[in-house]
Amino acid sequence: MRPLSGPGELDLFTQLSYLLDHELADDFAAGRRRPEWTWVALRGDRLVARLSWWSPPGTDAPFVLDLLDVDDTLPDAVDVGVHLLRTATAAVIPEGTTPPEYYRFVPGDWHENRAAGDVVRTRVAVVERLGARLIAERLRFEWRPGTPLPAASGRLEFREPKDTEELLSLMTSVMEGTLDAHGQADLARMSPRKAAELHFGEEIAHYPSPREWWRVATLPDGTPVGFVFPARNEYNAMIGYIGVVPAHRGRGHIDDLLAEGTRVLAEQDVPRIRAATDLDNAPMAAAFTRAGYVNFERVVNLTWAHAGTA
Repeated sequence: MRPLSGPGELDLFTQLSYLLDHELADDFAAGRRRPEWTWVALRGDRLVARLSWWSPPGTDAPFVLDLLDVDDTLPDAVDVGVHLLRTATAAVIPEGTTPPEYYRFVPGDWHENRAAGDVVRTRVAVVERLGARLIAERLRFEWRPGTPLPAASGRLEFREPKDTEELLSLMTSVMEGTLDAHGQADLARMSPRKAAELHFGEEIAHYPSPREWWRVATLPDGTPVGFVFPARNEYNAMIGYIGVVPAHRGRGHIDDLLAEGTRVLAEQDVPRIRAATDLDNAPMAAAFTRAGYVNFERVVNLTWAHAGTA
């Protein structure tokens, strides 16, 4: 059990495979991954398990565990994965802190497809053995060029946000009644304002795309009804966050917000637009479908509730 000596060992690391492998070299070059965050388990020269944490460039600690694989031919595959994750976590994650969330992209039919499901369940079993629990299964959507742009109703007007405070105020408001599992978990341990600040500071503020793309939606009299953050992360254009304030829900405004966000990104001539929502958030999933987005994949998210559990 050891970390990689450097990116020169990627050939070893990719003896096991996953759909993020093509991003690894660029991730190392950009500082999104580090050798000391990227571990292997070997039996002789044979790679039997691997993992890697990811973080936005310029940050000093891992943000998410997004790559964890074991050799599925091994009868003790889960035990091997547990040993690697426990060893690497002890070396990388400071004692007394909660380990980063684990997520894995999975086929849309993984519940029905036994072979695909076995792969997912093995990796989930590894992190569950060390105390993680499923917080959400999410649908991943994609809008593709050539798809007609969703029509806007004309009922709303759009402008750039006035400042960060306006955004935080709107984000705080939309926490009420949220169907997002991560948002619900945040509200169980902190105030809506604190949850909004955390979401903004840990994720939204790190988007490398221009904030001029972001939009606040208002009624003709200037009353804000919601917002949408069209953005880019390190890999794709995306709908980073979208919400309607409680007083204006149930009136179809989510369709107008999504149409505007999609239009902003489509004007950048992007090859695709990505988005995601919880499996249980049926209204948001339906809005993506109405806007021409295709559900191409899912993702499972597992979190640790307390420090030191891994």
